Amino acid sequence: MIKKSSLERWGVEDSADLYHIRDWGAGYFDFDENGTIVVTPIRNNKKIRVSLMDILSGILDRGYELPVLIRIENILESQITLIHESFRAAIKRFDYKGLFRGVYPIKVNQQEQVIAAITQFGSKYHHGLEAGSKAELIAALSFLRDKEACLICNGYKDQEFVDLGLYARKMGYKCFFVLEMPSELDLILERAKKLGIRPLIGVRIKLATQAGGHWTESGGDRSIFGLNITQIIEAIERLKSHDMLDCLQLLHYHLGSQIPNIRDIRSAVLEACRIYAGLVKEGAPMGYFDIGGGLAVDYDGSHTNFTNSRNYTLDEYCADVIEAIMETLDEDGIPHPVIVTESGRATVAYYSVLLFNILDVSHFEAAPVPEKLPEEAPEPIENMMEALRTLTLKNIQEGFNDALYYRDQVRELFRLGELTLRERSLAENIFWRIVTKIAGYIKRLKYVPKELQAIDVALADTYYGNFSVFQSLPDSWAIDHLFPIVPIHRLNEMPTRQAILADITCDCDGKIDRFIDMHGVRHVLPLHELKANEEYILGAFLVGAYQETLGDLHNLLGDTNVVSVRVADDGEFYFMREQEGDSVGDVLSYVEYNPSNLLERFRESAEEAVREKRISPSERRKIMKVFDKGLGGYTYFQR
Repeated sequence: MIKKSSLERWGVEDSADLYHIRDWGAGYFDFDENGTIVVTPIRNNKKIRVSLMDILSGILDRGYELPVLIRIENILESQITLIHESFRAAIKRFDYKGLFRGVYPIKVNQQEQVIAAITQFGSKYHHGLEAGSKAELIAALSFLRDKEACLICNGYKDQEFVDLGLYARKMGYKCFFVLEMPSELDLILERAKKLGIRPLIGVRIKLATQAGGHWTESGGDRSIFGLNITQIIEAIERLKSHDMLDCLQLLHYHLGSQIPNIRDIRSAVLEACRIYAGLVKEGAPMGYFDIGGGLAVDYDGSHTNFTNSRNYTLDEYCADVIEAIMETLDEDGIPHPVIVTESGRATVAYYSVLLFNILDVSHFEAAPVPEKLPEEAPEPIENMMEALRTLTLKNIQEGFNDALYYRDQVRELFRLGELTLRERSLAENIFWRIVTKIAGYIKRLKYVPKELQAIDVALADTYYGNFSVFQSLPDSWAIDHLFPIVPIHRLNEMPTRQAILADITCDCDGKIDRFIDMHGVRHVLPLHELKANEEYILGAFLVGAYQETLGDLHNLLGDTNVVSVRVADDGEFYFMREQEGDSVGDVLSYVEYNPSNLLERFRESAEEAVREKRISPSERRKIMKVFDKGLGGYTYFQR
């Protein structure tokens, strides 16, 4: 019987283990038997599965091109439901006497479609909004209809901001002004008196507790926003002097975004509860306890306290928050407050997927070397050739060190003019042959020496993707954040290449060479060989939080096409909203160009070329047509 090769034995379960989709997919993403990624967007109905390739096919049939951002509305609805139901279950379990109110911070993703969907799906839970600027407050007031929902006003506030919030309060909104700095209180009191409206006031505190992760400086004594204990006492006295202490009803803190360790969350709640109890004892009615954001997303699926993960479940998070509040406040007989969380990342991260195609591949292939060197070959090249001939599994570390040493000798001799260009080329080829041979041996080692761990990266292919890191995945570039990136098809085939990803910007930072791994970070991504006349599609998952807001116009690559999808109970999917990506003219107008003026200026240049007999009038017509079409075209690569 002929033994099947690894390629023939490969199946979707192998891809599941390789890409860890069931670890980071949170039940929303999986593979089907055809090797394509499917979405299971309704948490209580696992039978409904929709292929991302089918969704993409529908998008392309409607005339949109890659890259495209897909928003799966059911996942957003499921996440909002999951957060509220988890808190409700914990409240019932511990016999907590207060309520839970979720709040979405608009800054996490400010797109109109996102805010509209959150207010729609969150209405049955009185899910509110958080505004950190005047523009965000205006957006919030335009979409929030539920007067039972909390509207939290953070950030720096001028008179217009305060007046708008006060009028919202008069209209019946549960609008809280959170004091971020002491000076804000005087403005709020002044405008409240002027307009005859009693405000709802909260205070943001600076906790001593700090959390791990990227945003550790959000907490601690030296955090930018918030009041220290002395400033809180001064605010209480100021409110008392205006007979407005009854307006102080909310305590707020923000430990940071993406908090990976549940211990930090619990420590912060315990510390904040002591301050909450102190405010009640000072005579403030209180009633609302806002623990801010921080509920993490397990981007790598490792379920650890690694920066891109979390070592707790949502149920554990809810239980620890409620237990910590009860443990502290029950001692003093203080009523249980309404718990408010500003979980933005956990709300929207899962429901957006960026799909992009691979345009080209640069394979690394070591050039062949002669079996015998020329008689006049310089000594360092001879020594390098000997290192290649004698390299074995047992001496790979020594062989690698020798190769580096002799390569550096060759480069120095070349710099001094003592080696020819062809001799330098020969030496480089021998060096990379050694490295390639070592890479083959490494696969047989249980432990890879530190010096050899970067060889995979050195030999990796470069897959050129039709996207911009700076526009669509800015956190990957700016803070080395990890997002799951996976082929969305061909997962019943074994990936045979190790790759890094490059975008289509002309920037050396426009690449991704850090990928999720259950044991840390891997620096290459297993991918498939490209097939002739067939698109190869990758998906970047869990990109719904911050990426659209933070994206920039590097190389004038604009927003991608966006399609919102809704999956029905019968498994059919529908395109609910579509938004064309930026055209070339759009992005030029963002940086103060006028497309009409550009067209006219180019027309003048073309006409000058006609006068100089460089082109004919008919050629001018064709050239102008191409220029005009370019202004209206997609900023990304078009087939």
